[in-house]
Amino acid sequence: MSETAMLRTDEATQKWVLNFGGGSAEGRADMRNLLGGKGANLAEMSNLGLPVPPGFTITTEVCTWYYDHGETYPDGLKAQVDEGLREIEAKVGEARFGSPELPLLVSVRSGARASMPGMMDTVLNLGLNDETVQGLAKASGDERFAWDSYRRFIQMYSDVVLGVGHEHFEELLEVHKEDLDVTLDTEIEADQWQILVERYKARVQEETGAPFPQDVHDQLWGAIGAVFGSWMNQRAVTYRHLHNIPREWGTAVNVQAMVFGNMGETSCTGVAFTRDPSSGEKQWYGEYLINAQGEDVVAGIRTPQQLTIAAKKLARGNKPAMEESMPELYAELVKVFERLEGHYRDMQDIEFTVQRGKLWLLQTRSGKRTAAAAVRIAVEMVHEGLIGEEEAVGRVDPAALDQLLHPMPDPKAPRKVIATGLAASPGAAAGKVVFEADEAEAMAQKGEKVILCRIETSPEDIHGMHAAKGILTARGGTTSHAAVVARGMGRPCVSGAGSLRIDSKKGQMLAGQTVVQKYDMITIDGSTGEVILGEVPTIEPELTGQFADLMVWADKVRRLKVRTNAETPADAETARKFGAEGIGLCRTEHMFFEADRIALVRQMILAGDKAGREKALAKILPMQRDDFVQLFRIMAGLPVTVRLLDPPLHEFLPKTDQDLASVAYATGMDVDELRQRAMSLHEFNPMLGHRGCRLGITFPEIYEMQARAIFEAAIAVGKELGETVVPEVMIPLVGTKPELEILKRKVEAVAATVAKENGADEIRYLVGTMIELPRAALRAGEIAEAADFFSFGTNDLTQTTFGISRDDAGSFMDAYIRGGILPTDPFVTLDQDGVGELVEIASERGRRTRPDLKLGICGEHGGDPASIAFCEKVGLDYVSCSPYRVPIARLAAAQAALKPAERDV
Repeated sequence: MSETAMLRTDEATQKWVLNFGGGSAEGRADMRNLLGGKGANLAEMSNLGLPVPPGFTITTEVCTWYYDHGETYPDGLKAQVDEGLREIEAKVGEARFGSPELPLLVSVRSGARASMPGMMDTVLNLGLNDETVQGLAKASGDERFAWDSYRRFIQMYSDVVLGVGHEHFEELLEVHKEDLDVTLDTEIEADQWQILVERYKARVQEETGAPFPQDVHDQLWGAIGAVFGSWMNQRAVTYRHLHNIPREWGTAVNVQAMVFGNMGETSCTGVAFTRDPSSGEKQWYGEYLINAQGEDVVAGIRTPQQLTIAAKKLARGNKPAMEESMPELYAELVKVFERLEGHYRDMQDIEFTVQRGKLWLLQTRSGKRTAAAAVRIAVEMVHEGLIGEEEAVGRVDPAALDQLLHPMPDPKAPRKVIATGLAASPGAAAGKVVFEADEAEAMAQKGEKVILCRIETSPEDIHGMHAAKGILTARGGTTSHAAVVARGMGRPCVSGAGSLRIDSKKGQMLAGQTVVQKYDMITIDGSTGEVILGEVPTIEPELTGQFADLMVWADKVRRLKVRTNAETPADAETARKFGAEGIGLCRTEHMFFEADRIALVRQMILAGDKAGREKALAKILPMQRDDFVQLFRIMAGLPVTVRLLDPPLHEFLPKTDQDLASVAYATGMDVDELRQRAMSLHEFNPMLGHRGCRLGITFPEIYEMQARAIFEAAIAVGKELGETVVPEVMIPLVGTKPELEILKRKVEAVAATVAKENGADEIRYLVGTMIELPRAALRAGEIAEAADFFSFGTNDLTQTTFGISRDDAGSFMDAYIRGGILPTDPFVTLDQDGVGELVEIASERGRRTRPDLKLGICGEHGGDPASIAFCEKVGLDYVSCSPYRVPIARLAAAQAALKPAERDV
């Protein structure tokens, strides 16, 4: 048998389709890689005996095959899909797919292993045509329901499969309503839906040149192809890029018997959470719509009603909660909530439909939640005995903590509230009003802060939602597209602000008598639902309670120490409040840019000789010393790593004639002479030029002044504290052992002099270097002979390894990531294969020379969870990051220390 024939045989016999429903399933919850999240959970609910409409899942392996083989399907798939349809028919009873008397209708939905809400395509009511709609009307006894379902199917199928945008049908529907003088869809009778269906089909014929497909099997394969195709649509690609979801994972397709929430007043559809996804409070939370289909809820087309009486009162709603309108079904739903949360041991997001008084479950998954809710839920579940401390640590996404670590609106500040909506995603954001996603993205790229204001958002808005500081919608509930996506992104969101009248064509929105024009500044508070005119001042968050508990548990298991990058007292105090265990990087150049100091630095740089430089440095010395005194006091004996002057001198040079005149006046030098001196210091590529330790070699007096300031401050604070302060002096940009040896000797000489001047026997300190050049990493063994510690400067190490400027990479990096050339931006997440290998080489060679060599990382990667996991693997001693990322690093370090089996992946 030929290799090709063998391959075809394997295709025909491989299991591509797995069935579920009727109290059993061929899949399980732990098969999400094969079945996708939706398929795995449908199988699991079926195995639990819960009421799940029967169906089957086409596995993610078919998606992989589809893209690996020119968008074709494997042999054997069609036969298995046909068998799957027969299984559904057997479980539902007499209905048959395509039967004109009693038609079986199905939904076709995507289902990736990672939840991607709203990103990919769905088709409902599939199986309707001009004949089966008559059978559905007769079988249901409701002609209006049948034709309403048919018009929904034509619109959805045409949009998803045929490429005829939904706006065509919305336009026809609005005109039809105007002709009938009605405002709600529910006011349209059966004969009028029938007229609209004909108009819909005519529009499809106009746009595609072909009639709307009547063969139900053609419809099914068209929808299956569209779901696989949607894996590569632009919004899905963008979402995967933002959430680091690999393209190779693919999506499953779930084909499931339809149940109908739009069969009158005893039917409904809804979305529920077993805990509040915004706050984490242990209460049932969700929304439903009577006589509606699921898309009506999640798309925000109609503003839904609350599940519970308590939520209805809180929202000041005037329509009955499900607890009131359908009390027996609500009680049944509550039992389902309790069972699913107990089974999965996590907060569940559940989609359900009630068809003429019978409850059906369409989906369950671990619900997306805000960072505050994630922390609260994890900690409370430990106290409830559902999970253990280590599992709680693994439950919270470290990057999501960023939502908790930034200021919130000052409640005492004056504010003009112009509208109130639903508190859909917490936090506050201020920005200029824009109405289009493309404009939000364009303005954000120019550095503008914007709030994206929409009637409702759709998946096509994903790029603008990511670019905006916050999102505001006039329609939709707390489970609408805007709310779910905003929570996942950590963006503040106010949804369902029904009093707003948004007119994007006019570029304005009306809030009562207030007219807000495009580009006006507003503030939204996603924690209260308030929309505020202008920009409101903010206050710092307080991290106590459950957050403190989680951090205590994280600190129990982590090995890596967490320091901060700080050079101001404010940053150092913030970092200590967040649990920093020292300063891993004090960038002394940041201390030089204040107005009174920059002038002295310029005098020093432009001085014509050493004497001139020393004169200016003598004035800078007490300022530097005071800086270090403050930092040593705040850190109170914790390690402080001070990097001596690193950047190229051009950053300090006078930029204007006025600056030159000021330096001339202070030094008594001629302006023209100073201009010539400045020109002589110009470099073609200063980031690879006269900077770092090269400054110390050529102008040793700079480093000697800084060393003196460090040691004098250490002695002074040591006396105050009654304990020895041990500073760590970092020599930057070393590429050779002699550079470090020469500068280390100068630091040692200063230390000896300062000790003698202060009557001290000795000053305790460490001298090390920043490894930020490939040569330094490769020659780490010999450099370690002169170093007490290595700190990996991964920002510059990434630049020098890739030969890419991080300041310019933004112009092309996105194309590299989208094109699959790089998996992520290497300036955000450490490139483990290239830069990471250099870190591993340097660590191994350095410790081979000096086993007690202290190793840390102080680039921006020190606050990135994926990079921190790499640091744990390599065996570094600490990471250092910006103050607000310290809790993120603490949690990420704990998760990295846990065994893979104990992590919640």
